[in-house]
Amino acid sequence: MKQQAALAEMLAEEEVPRGRGTLSETLRSRLEEMIVDGTLRPGERLDEFDLAQRFKVSRTPVREAVKALVATGLLEMRPRQGLVVATISIPILLEMFQMMAVQEGLCARLAARRASPAQRAALRAIHARLIEALAAGDPLPFYDINTEFHELLYDSAQTQFIAGQTRALRRRVAAYRRYVTYQPGRMVTTIAEHARILEAIERADADAAFQAAVEHVTLLGDDMADFIAAIPPALLEEG
Repeated sequence: MKQQAALAEMLAEEEVPRGRGTLSETLRSRLEEMIVDGTLRPGERLDEFDLAQRFKVSRTPVREAVKALVATGLLEMRPRQGLVVATISIPILLEMFQMMAVQEGLCARLAARRASPAQRAALRAIHARLIEALAAGDPLPFYDINTEFHELLYDSAQTQFIAGQTRALRRRVAAYRRYVTYQPGRMVTTIAEHARILEAIERADADAAFQAAVEHVTLLGDDMADFIAAIPPALLEEG
């Protein structure tokens, strides 16, 4: 009940901005952002009427936005529960991480072949900011800057479909991925792994970039066990 009350209070201050795009597209983007950044957590129930009231829109754009997010897997309709933020079972989550490792590797491979000098410089600049965030010891800005690094990596691959699919999967597991960042020592490891990706890209070594990116995302052994143990059970689907 407290969580629902907090959500209602937060949504009460929301209003979908008018302007570019349709109301449903804008609302879909806002809800997706809230799911990705953890404002709306896996398993959390949503009500279409409440969303319409809080965002000051009619029910029609809400239904359209919800339909689009159900299609992407970020929301789901459950019997007797209604609309909820989608949860993922541990076996499926691990498969998603395996797939994402390959997709990130492919983006890094293409970036090593196609990244412009400006994009390589920008990756270095983001990496420097990530090192500063590590020194500050705060995982929240570190996570955000880390996301910037990966977004630019996808752009540097100079591809639309592959980058789009990689982003979609990353958004799908975003609520869980942050628990990797919060593991003790993980931020230090991330810096070293990003450095290997960057070095391979700057050498235009496509194979090394692929391998470094795959290893950066892949969870093995104790890392996998620690990651699973850190996820609150309420965020996981049974089975």
